[in-house]
Amino acid sequence: MGVLSAVADAVVVLFSLTIAMAAPLIGAQSVLPPHLYPAPLRDFKRWYAAEFDDYLMAQPPAFLLGIFWLEIAFLWPLSVATIYGVLARRRWGATTSLMAGVSTLTSMSAILGEMLGSGRATPRLLQLYAPYLVFAVIAILRGLCSCSAPPSPASSARKKRV
Repeated sequence: MGVLSAVADAVVVLFSLTIAMAAPLIGAQSVLPPHLYPAPLRDFKRWYAAEFDDYLMAQPPAFLLGIFWLEIAFLWPLSVATIYGVLARRRWGATTSLMAGVSTLTSMSAILGEMLGSGRATPRLLQLYAPYLVFAVIAILRGLCSCSAPPSPASSARKKRV
C-alpha cells in the first residue's frame, strides 16, 4: 500500500505542477490582455496550438474561456496548495487533492466531450489531454483513500483541568 500511495502522490504532484504552470502562463492568455505576456510566451502558445492542432486553444469557445477563468481563480491556487500539502505531508493535502481532482475531471469532461463530439480532435491531441483525465481520477482516489496513520495517544490525549 505504501508504494501505491507514493506513486499516487508523485502523479498528483507532477500533474498539479503542470497545472500550476500552465494555467497562468498558457491558459490565461486566452482571457487576459495580451500585453501582460512576453512575446516568446505568446509565440509558444501559438506554436503549441499549431503543432498539436489544438483548435480549442487556437480559438477557444465561450465555455472554454469560463474554464480558463475557473483555472486561474480556483484551480491554480489549489494546485499550488496541493503540491505543498502532498510534499509536506500535511493532512489537508488529501482534501486539496480531492478538490483539484474533481475540478479537473469536471473541466476535462467538458473539453473531451467537445473534442469527441465535434470530430475535430486528432489522436495526438486526445493523447495530450487524456492523461489529465487519468490524473483527475488518481487525485480523487488519493483524496478519498488517504490512509494516514492514526494520531498517537500522547498527541490526542486531553489534559484534565482541576
